[in-house]
Amino acid sequence: MVLLQVNAISKGFGELKAVRDVSFSIGSSEVVGLLGPNGSGKSTLMKIMVGILKPDLGTIQMLDSNVAAKPTKAKMMVGFVPESPRLYEFLTGIEYLDFVSDLYGLDRSAKSDRISEFLKALDLEGRENELIHGYSQGMKQKLAIIAAMLHRPKILILDEPLNALDPRSARIVKELIHKFRDEGVPTIFSTHVLEIAEAICDRLIIMYQGKIIAEGTAEQLKTKAGSAGPTLEEVFLKLTGTSDTREIVEALWR
Repeated sequence: MVLLQVNAISKGFGELKAVRDVSFSIGSSEVVGLLGPNGSGKSTLMKIMVGILKPDLGTIQMLDSNVAAKPTKAKMMVGFVPESPRLYEFLTGIEYLDFVSDLYGLDRSAKSDRISEFLKALDLEGRENELIHGYSQGMKQKLAIIAAMLHRPKILILDEPLNALDPRSARIVKELIHKFRDEGVPTIFSTHVLEIAEAICDRLIIMYQGKIIAEGTAEQLKTKAGSAGPTLEEVFLKLTGTSDTREIVEALWR
């Protein structure tokens, strides 16, 4: 079953063509990695998917809804973590999650149970009554991830969700993503590190300069990179992790 259909999406900002004629689909029960160097158009495309930006050309179909025509409906179906989440830092963690739960219309019982479940899973239990302003970047990232998952969305759209997370937390997020996948909730997950995408995703879509240049499993793309010419090979070299990501990658593969 196709849950998300991206049809010939293009988006520009003046002279900059951020996304160029991008098409793909996402079915239930899969984690799809949107992979590419910084500046390849991943974040712009994700904002179009969730109705924050309107495309210049093309359409996004989520279940039975056109996202541009019904952006509010799309936002109710999606769990979205932007690349740089902005939280209400004058609230405590529990106040923020309570606020988000009310926006999605969760009843009191479901709200309490789900908040407790995710706080415990992501090691924020005991810190929920502190002001978000005093949270570390990793804690803020975990709070944003919880907020995206609370309402049991139809699809998760996560833009560099492991930013600022320690290796243990990154592994927990991977396990949550796979749990959602096994329950029929797919994820599109962006990253600029090949090894992270390979450890988490079932299928990869590689973007470069606003376009899709390759699509397939990690093994298929590795094979293709050796024979497809210099562009894909060059992108693969850019996507290879450094010492900064080694501990995260090692934790994800355990």
